Formats: sequence, C-alpha cells, structure tokens
Amino acid sequence: MKGLIQIAGILDAEEARMLVKAGVHQLGFPLRIFPHREDLTEEAAAKVIQRIPPPAEAVLITYENRTRAIEDLALKIGVRRVQIHGDITLEEISNLRCSSPRLHITKSLIVTGDNLALLEEAILQFAPHVDAFITDTYDPETGAFGATGKTHDWAISRRLVEYSPRPVILAGGLHPENVKEAILRVRPVGVDAHTGVEGPDGRKNVKKVEAFVKAAKEAFAILF
Repeated sequence: MKGLIQIAGILDAEEARMLVKAGVHQLGFPLRIFPHREDLTEEAAAKVIQRIPPPAEAVLITYENRTRAIEDLALKIGVRRVQIHGDITLEEISNLRCSSPRLHITKSLIVTGDNLALLEEAILQFAPHVDAFITDTYDPETGAFGATGKTHDWAISRRLVEYSPRPVILAGGLHPENVKEAILRVRPVGVDAHTGVEGPDGRKNVKKVEAFVKAAKEAFAILF
C-alpha cells in the first residue's frame, strides 16, 4: 500500500476516468453516509465502478455498521474494498472479517481533538480484524466523521502511524498545497482527498488533481 493515493466522492464515469489518468490508485464512493448527501445513487455508483480501468480500484466508504448490510452493499456496487466510518462495534467488525475474509477492510480513526489515548485503544482492539486504518477529522458543527474539508492535529496521526501494526492512511482537509508537508510529517502509507481537489462546481478539478498527485508522489518518493 505504500504511496497510495485515493480520491473520494466520484460523480460519474468521466470523472473516474480523469482521476485514473491522473495517477489516482483508489476511487472512493461514499454511500449511506448520513449526515452527508450522497454524490450518486447506489445503482449509479455500480455502473461507474464497472467501468473503472485496472489497476485502479473502487472503495466503498460507508457509515453502515452491520455486517450483513456492509456485505450486501459491497456486493451490490461491486467492490472488494470497504472503508468503515461508522460507529461499528468490535463484534460486528470481527463478524465481517470472518464472514468475508477476502474483503479488504479499512477502519476509520476519527480525530476529535486530543483523543489520542482512545484512538490507540481502538487500534489495539480492531487491528486483528482489519487490513488498514484511515485517520480523518471530526466536524462538531455537522457531526460528520470525514469529508469535512478540515485538517486535524497531524502529530496525533503521526503517533498513530508509529503505534499501529496495520498501515495507516491520512485524510482530512488535504489539498495540493499541504499534502506534501502532511506526508512528510505524518509518514502514512497513503493519502485521501475529497473536497480539497474540487472546483467551485463541486466536481474534481483536473489541475488540482494532477497537482495533488504530483505533490503526493514527490513526498512518497522521499519516504519510500
């Protein structure tokens, strides 16, 4: 996973093709993500995912927290990777691991402030049942766990990278101007962006995407 670049919030097949051409490795599809509004219906997402050229892959990003619901949604849209941002219990994620051993599971670690001790405890509990973690930012104004456009204390994410036995991806307010610094300070295996590469119209901006990919690759080349 070293050097992974993920962009989330894909609107259509044209946008997906542009991202892949720009060098993005994983395309995130947020579905069932209250309080956020979904970019696509589940049916539309499935159609876009079918047309993503390899080696790029699609990732389901969801607040769903029940094993059967996660499995059914992943199957419906045709993905092998899920990113769980909801308040899922250890029992449910253990059930998911046992029920779908080939599903690549990434568990979010939401930075709400100085909650490092709680996040370290979460790593200890969930690490045996997941493939990776992703740090992201909590927005107290909306109650959103990610896709907030806001950064968090990168020192916390750096500590989690050092502490975790699983790979850690960094998200939260990343854009072309700060992603290189973020990677060098946090040392994650990958980065994720959403609103930070969008234009005023809410669509991914090709120049911002290309600049983001270029800056991320430069930083990863130094680390790895």
